[in-house]
Amino acid sequence: MEVAPIDQLWDRGRESVRSRLSRVADKRWQIAQCAIAAGVAWLIAADLLGHQRPFFAPVAAVVSLGTSYGQRLRRVAEVTTGVALGVLMADLLAILLGSGWWQLTVVCALSMSIALVITSGQMFVTQAMVQSIIISALAPPPSQAFVRWSDALIGGCVALVAATVVPAAALRRPRENAAKVVRKVAALLRAAGEVMVDGVAARGLELLADARSTDYLIRELQDAADEGMAVVSSSPFRVRHRKDIRRMAELVEPLDRALRSTRVLVRQTAVAAYHHRSVPKSYSLLAFDLADAADMVADELHADRMAVSARDALVLVGEASGLVERADEMSAEVILAQLRSVVVDLLLLTGLNQIESTEALPPPPRWEPSSDSTDD
Repeated sequence: MEVAPIDQLWDRGRESVRSRLSRVADKRWQIAQCAIAAGVAWLIAADLLGHQRPFFAPVAAVVSLGTSYGQRLRRVAEVTTGVALGVLMADLLAILLGSGWWQLTVVCALSMSIALVITSGQMFVTQAMVQSIIISALAPPPSQAFVRWSDALIGGCVALVAATVVPAAALRRPRENAAKVVRKVAALLRAAGEVMVDGVAARGLELLADARSTDYLIRELQDAADEGMAVVSSSPFRVRHRKDIRRMAELVEPLDRALRSTRVLVRQTAVAAYHHRSVPKSYSLLAFDLADAADMVADELHADRMAVSARDALVLVGEASGLVERADEMSAEVILAQLRSVVVDLLLLTGLNQIESTEALPPPPRWEPSSDSTDD
């Protein structure tokens, strides 16, 4: 009886390891970039300029670059100028006041205060304080102040050059993730259509559990869009991609809506199967046709195009939804309504706005009570 909990812990452990390794794989470019920048900064400062132990050069390079693309150029400027201010303040006060615990307190307070007067940038303020502490604690000779400042400047320049070199993968990821979301929508629609046909409750519940675990797809898409925008903002060589990345970022909301509408559809399908309520066969056919149209949308997004070519297929599904029969069961009625909602959400990915997408669908079929529900 205790095997199940152990197996669950084992599965969770494996998932945790996979997610951690995936996190490293996603950041492999930034890791390599920071490592190479640190080595190059040390090479220039130590081997080319002859500085002894140029600690600040690799530190400035790594801190400036970080592991994210956002605000890289600003980080370079803040780290370099923050180091310069911290070194200057520490050297001046060391000459005037000497070194000790109270002198260190004064240096920290003055460095942070002056940094805050100059700018509210957190990186700038932090670097000014940290570098003043290092200089005060190490108490270097005054002649080394310019050397340490120039080391930081070298690291900043190396980081600035490295920041302009970004991989194309960060620009591909938003459209790849957008296509991934739509393919999941298509897979859920196809599976829901099969449950509508066979009415197997267990299969419906499994599908519902799968649909409820899809929130991560939207989070990954949003992260990819944010990273793509950061890349085109930090690299002059990628500016031409700004329009494409922004267009993909604008699709996050309609994609989120399409996935949510599909989850509601799956839930109602599972409920109908669980209670053994019949669903018209035409609804399952609509789900299959809509899944095929969704795959067309995914293909277009993956090719970095608005899914204009998939519009006709979606409109045909929408038109068919206005011709099918109405069901007696409320859950089946909701399934039809959700199929129409998914059509509208996917039409937003073809370049239509909300009003145009809604008007592309004919009115729903008029409900008429069956003969079994009328009085004799």
